[in-house]
Amino acid sequence: MSDRVLNVGVVGCAAIAQRTTMPALAAEPSVRLVAVASRSRDKAEAVAARFGCEAVTGYAALLARDDIDAVYLPLPPALHAEWVARALAAGKHVLTEKPAVADRAQAAELVAAARQAGLLLMENFAFLHHGQHDAVRSLVEAGAIGEPRHLTAEFAFPPLPAGDIRNDPALGGGALLDAGVYTLRAATLYLGPRVEVRGAVLRIDSGTGVDVAGAALVADPAGRTGQLTFGFDRSYRCGCTLWGSEGSISLDRAFTAPPGLRPVLRLARQDVVEERTLPAGHQFASLVAAFARTVLDGGDFAGPGEDILRQAELVDAVRDAAAAHPAGGSRRAAR
Repeated sequence: MSDRVLNVGVVGCAAIAQRTTMPALAAEPSVRLVAVASRSRDKAEAVAARFGCEAVTGYAALLARDDIDAVYLPLPPALHAEWVARALAAGKHVLTEKPAVADRAQAAELVAAARQAGLLLMENFAFLHHGQHDAVRSLVEAGAIGEPRHLTAEFAFPPLPAGDIRNDPALGGGALLDAGVYTLRAATLYLGPRVEVRGAVLRIDSGTGVDVAGAALVADPAGRTGQLTFGFDRSYRCGCTLWGSEGSISLDRAFTAPPGLRPVLRLARQDVVEERTLPAGHQFASLVAAFARTVLDGGDFAGPGEDILRQAELVDAVRDAAAAHPAGGSRRAAR
């Protein structure tokens, strides 16, 4: 590991970022959190005081600074494409909140721009960096459930307040881009990058125009399948089960395990269910460390870009499949 430090600025003051990724940035030894930007001077100053960095008014002003090497971008989804592009044009590496972009066309443009500039563009799927998923993969590789056949992934939570930006189609709202993307990323994690969408449904709220729930069926060329369910119109669920020829493995907090939680992995074979309590992990700290390490040590810049492209393709495929069979409304899900 290089003894250099990555100087990072934050473009936006989203509440979720203040709870998750920003504390990880402030605590990571290989990162110096330089500044945070908001369109509101008061908000920037309040957040900067909390995290011990400088306040900047306006996103462009932060990108213009020479003392920032990389940016974390937790803006609403509809703003990602513009500000990721502007950050790359300013010569900054980018860690962007999920979804990185709204569709594959935008993804292709941004990934190409990052590649041409020699910059890292990474999407913030922190759950990929939690050790519980390493434990699942290790068991699968050891043959604990035989040949994997089917994945079930679910991420849903109760209805959001009326003014929440996720209810606003103009800002890239909707359950697919907020919760569904987690289940799609789990599908490529466990079934591989060649997984394809074979069918989907999105339920559109007639009042807001955003999709509030959905489901998708995916499959890979070998015939392994996945059932993905997501929404913000029901009780909380955040799990996945990988079902094999000889057993299954389940996680109850697959996407949002908090730092102090010791997740429970359930390994079921025939009539025997074994519960294994795994070590606690801090997925946001691990993500930030991985991002900084990749930049500072000259790691794989291409892989994260390919992941963004594949993820955007799957999001487009869910929309297209759902548009063919609308449920709960006839309008297409907002892009």
